[in-house]
Amino acid sequence: MKAYVVNQWLKGPDDLVLSTNVPEPEPKKGEVQIEVKAIGLNFFDTLMIQGRYQIKPPFPFVPGGELAGIVKKSTVPEYKPGDRVFGSGFAFAEVITTEASKILPMPKNFSFEEAAGLFITWPTSYAALVLRAQLKAGEYCLVHAAAGGVGIAAVQIAKALGAKVIATAGSTEKLEIAKKYGADYAINYRDKDWVEQVKKVTNGHGADVIYDPVGLIEQSTKAVAWNGRILVVGFAKGTFEKLPTNRILLKNISIVGVHWGAYTKNEPERIPEVWKGLFDLFESGRVKPALYDKIYTLATIPQGLNAINNRETYAKAIATVGGHDSKI
Repeated sequence: MKAYVVNQWLKGPDDLVLSTNVPEPEPKKGEVQIEVKAIGLNFFDTLMIQGRYQIKPPFPFVPGGELAGIVKKSTVPEYKPGDRVFGSGFAFAEVITTEASKILPMPKNFSFEEAAGLFITWPTSYAALVLRAQLKAGEYCLVHAAAGGVGIAAVQIAKALGAKVIATAGSTEKLEIAKKYGADYAINYRDKDWVEQVKKVTNGHGADVIYDPVGLIEQSTKAVAWNGRILVVGFAKGTFEKLPTNRILLKNISIVGVHWGAYTKNEPERIPEVWKGLFDLFESGRVKPALYDKIYTLATIPQGLNAINNRETYAKAIATVGGHDSKI
């Protein structure tokens, strides 16, 4: 089979080499073997091949984090050959094995491409807004990097919860994408007066909840409302901020961390709750995966990762594997 195999830490995506004669992995007890149909591409995929991610697999390993496909072999009763699934695994290959606990049945009427990018981004945004921020209908929810993978999910979830959504992004094109998926207001965070713009659209109230996967917490403390909640989701800027803690006190605000991956260890009982909430939204049609308009292939994954790293993409970048009818 074809797969990317990493034998040493790489400088970047351009160093990835697609091998054509890799043996298909056999599932161990508790695992399933999956014929991969689509792969969700993520910024952390690049960090992983560079040895800069918190997960450092032993060499050799196949990189990748998200996928959708068809079960070929199963060692567990929950899944059988032919089942359409999505989930997490070392995905840059035509066939993979992964633990059954890391996959779920695909939502009804979703294509492989739509399902391939669900497993990490959507529960991150749902857990942030529902579990951590307890976002309520009628509140103002500001989403930074609103056209990105987690951002576009947060925009849709916040809208479905009845919030008034303010999207920020760094270009007119990305702001239009956010508005297309439900944002009520769109503000370029490169504008020097973006905080004032937030205050204006909220009639001086400020944002009740601010979702930040970028690293704009310090500035966001100026745009947040009394009793507001600022969600620390990620650091796409690549730096960790120092905060003026007097603002936290004066505005009575909460700075709230979101580490979805750690729920498996620390609060596993919340995971089914989050997925039930998401499947209700998926199957009601109130939210829909947003895909970058250029679909990559297994062979062009390095190109896709470079596009993500250069901030050329919006929504979720996907690679298809072995041409197929995505609805089958």
